[in-house]
Amino acid sequence: MKRRILGGTGMSVSEYALGTMMFGAMGNTDHDESVRMIHTALDAGINLVDTADVYSGGESEVIVGKALKGRRDDVVLATKFGLAMGEDPNRRGGSARWIRHALEDSLRRLDTDHVDLYQLHRPDPYTDIDETLAVLSDLVRAGKVRAIGGSFFSPEEIVEAQWTAERRGHHRFRTEQPPYSVLTRGVESRVLPTAQRYGMGVLTFGPLNSGWLSGRSDPTGGHRSAGAGAKMFDIGLPGVQAKADAVRALTDVAAEAGLPLPHLATAFVRAHPAVTAVLIGPRRPEQLTDLLAAADVELGDDVLDRIDEIVPPGVDVNPGDFYIDPTPPITDKLLRRRQPAAVDGQRPCRERTFSRRGRAVAVPDRVPRGAGPRG
Repeated sequence: MKRRILGGTGMSVSEYALGTMMFGAMGNTDHDESVRMIHTALDAGINLVDTADVYSGGESEVIVGKALKGRRDDVVLATKFGLAMGEDPNRRGGSARWIRHALEDSLRRLDTDHVDLYQLHRPDPYTDIDETLAVLSDLVRAGKVRAIGGSFFSPEEIVEAQWTAERRGHHRFRTEQPPYSVLTRGVESRVLPTAQRYGMGVLTFGPLNSGWLSGRSDPTGGHRSAGAGAKMFDIGLPGVQAKADAVRALTDVAAEAGLPLPHLATAFVRAHPAVTAVLIGPRRPEQLTDLLAAADVELGDDVLDRIDEIVPPGVDVNPGDFYIDPTPPITDKLLRRRQPAAVDGQRPCRERTFSRRGRAVAVPDRVPRGAGPRG
């Protein structure tokens, strides 16, 4: 399997990375089978394994830790933090308090003394990025983390993090992890070019777009078609119908190229020069075997041109594809409407709620960084 350097870190990683979100209660509950799948991936040449504390409430990290016993030094191990790990609002986000706690929990579950890449799973609008980068830099200097990165950052958030690191003398984010597939090309317009400008490694997730590009006869019937992501499969919605039409056309292109649709889909993502590694997230052994068979597939310009005709560059076919809510400045009306003037220098204090992965969370009325005047 071909290798690439990860964002100037000097770490050499495989073009395919193994994503482990589907290991544990969220997908495959058989630990032994999941361990065997990780070993199969490593034996095939994959050396980058990506997980997160939130995957199955930490169960995925436990499985990864079991699988890497005796093989830890051969693997570039990445995990993530920041999404809610319980009802306590202090057990999430990018605060120094939580990051130190979250890392120790991940190290214990992974049964290791360091992670090679530690990533903020989503931007935290309630914590100054300077605070986040400061504690992450301390962890790098302590030897518990080798490099740091982000996930699902907007272009402006990428730039803010890079500038803050430079001005404040912190370690900077070396990687970005965005969603990217034939059907979700929005990141091509600004996210990928911004990452390239700063020499960042890019680890993309969702190359099969939650099963839409898996080659199933009915992609709306997958195991993710219920719960928080149900709207991504509701054929009654215009964006979902447009995606179904695109999948039919892409299936024809794949057939003419002599490829299964999943192989076309993963090869498309690997073809972008900004992409360092494509995260594949199989749930079953046969899915992993099929994806590994596409590791050497390369698409010619004629096929890529056909894809561009079906899904134009920079376009997300279904604008409602991402079930993670937008940032609070968009969803919270109190951040879009001028509030009553302060009394005696004190701003009114209210309690607001916003959604985190399908769960309503109450938070104090405070303005996220950059969303208003500081006082």
